[in-house]
Amino acid sequence: MLSSHFRVYPLVILACLAIGSPALAEPAKPKPDFAVKTKAIDGTVTLDAGIKADAKLAENCLAEGKKWIAERRTEAEPEFKSDPELFRNGPWTYERSYTTDSLVADRYVSILRTDYSYTGGAHPNTDIDTILWDKQLTRRISIRPFFTDLSDGSPAMRAMVDGIVTALKAEKKERGADEEDTAYIKSIEPKLLKIGPVTLAPSTTAGKSSGLTFHYAPYAVGAYAEGEYEAFVPWTALKPYLSADGSAIFGGDRPKQERKDE
Repeated sequence: MLSSHFRVYPLVILACLAIGSPALAEPAKPKPDFAVKTKAIDGTVTLDAGIKADAKLAENCLAEGKKWIAERRTEAEPEFKSDPELFRNGPWTYERSYTTDSLVADRYVSILRTDYSYTGGAHPNTDIDTILWDKQLTRRISIRPFFTDLSDGSPAMRAMVDGIVTALKAEKKERGADEEDTAYIKSIEPKLLKIGPVTLAPSTTAGKSSGLTFHYAPYAVGAYAEGEYEAFVPWTALKPYLSADGSAIFGGDRPKQERKDE
């Protein structure tokens, strides 16, 4: 099943939120590991504790985050000079966070990379990507080593797409989204670079992964108001396509606490 970051809350809770009830206030944001603030841009990069505990991984993520902020600054500074009115509400905001999603076999670290930006439009934008870090090789890898064939349109890729679409349809029905709107399906292609950001899902069996979780930002597979989606595909649905490395790391079931909708 999928998880949702957008829920319908009782009116009383909304009322408390509106008046800033301390009991329901959002937790304070962690101190960023890198920050830049000018008249044009307010940018930050934040790593979670697990990432910072691995020096090589932290260095890799922080370097990437700094580069992203530098690129956003390069875009914003000329805009500020040519049209300051665009910044009447303050500098454009860019926030990138790196969060550990799972650790499998004490080797493979799945990371969620979330980008938040607000440049004065109707609403902020959020983008989601993922990183799979091999602690043994001290570098980023893809999920290719865990499958015998992940070429475009391969049986394994088609099985992943089938699992994703089934999960998304079920979640859209549960949320009351337009079930007749299936245009989003076209954006999910049986290609590793077109199927969506993926992480290794935790498992009830220690050291194993229960399958693949695909992460979709707002707009990716539905209207902005629908928010983010996660689609879980159990390893058993992909068992025929696993390599020796894949057979070694997949097993068990998805932990209950991962099923955020239950």
